[in-house]
Amino acid sequence: MKPRSLMFTLYGEYIEYYGGEIWVGSLIQMMSHFGVSESSVRGAILRMVQKNLLTVRKIGNKSYYSLSDQGNRRMEDGVKRVYTTQSETWDGMWRILTYSFPEEKRELRNEIRKELNWTGFGAISNSTWVSPNALEDQVLELIQTYEIEENAFLFSASSIVSHDNQSIIDKGWDLEAISSEYDIFINKYTPIYETLCEKALNNSISDVECFIERTQLVHEYRKFLFQDPGFPRDLLPDKWSGAKARELFWNIHQLISIPAVRFFETLYEAAPDRDVQAKRDKAINPFRDVRV
Repeated sequence: MKPRSLMFTLYGEYIEYYGGEIWVGSLIQMMSHFGVSESSVRGAILRMVQKNLLTVRKIGNKSYYSLSDQGNRRMEDGVKRVYTTQSETWDGMWRILTYSFPEEKRELRNEIRKELNWTGFGAISNSTWVSPNALEDQVLELIQTYEIEENAFLFSASSIVSHDNQSIIDKGWDLEAISSEYDIFINKYTPIYETLCEKALNNSISDVECFIERTQLVHEYRKFLFQDPGFPRDLLPDKWSGAKARELFWNIHQLISIPAVRFFETLYEAAPDRDVQAKRDKAINPFRDVRV
């Protein structure tokens, strides 16, 4: 696991429900269970601070880290998409973003592309991105965050005159390839689920094992956020593998969530000047209502 990506998983899965801030020593202990060394953790933290993804507070000789506004927005977007069920029907509107950047802003343009891909947009040309999802607020926030009001324009339309909806989908996304990736996930995690069920039945699974399994599960499932645009179900092909993969994800997650959170609590240390009101129930079951 890459340290930066693992940190986002830990913040989204656990830390955000316990005040959003954690002692670096706790973070080092947690990440050691995934083969990440202390030096790698500290190096990743330094880079995330430099990229304005993390902020730090010093209390005595201890450092406490929380996500910055930018980092928190990315984490919350990811958590929402992982744990919110897709809507059944499309509202019939396309969200269309176009942009134009001078060559000296090439790095910024590349960053915007990454953000749009993460959000679920698909590129139908070099500077035109589309989505059938109601992402206006997220895109307007992105435009404001990166201060690109002069470079980007967001439209919505109920139809594309030159192409039908399926042509736009085929141009912007490879749903067949995404479905194949879901099949790989299903083939990998079905036997894991069966093993965990047997262990749970025999009361032979430890809290630390549940913590590792849940974190790895979410970490791997999060990768689909860079591939699956999260379409409403009536825009998806029949027998969409993503639905079966999500059901498997939910079953494993809920099977091991209580002991996983219990182990997290043994390692977590908040800053001494904060009275953290833990949202333990949400940490155990972060799944949300159907997206509308």
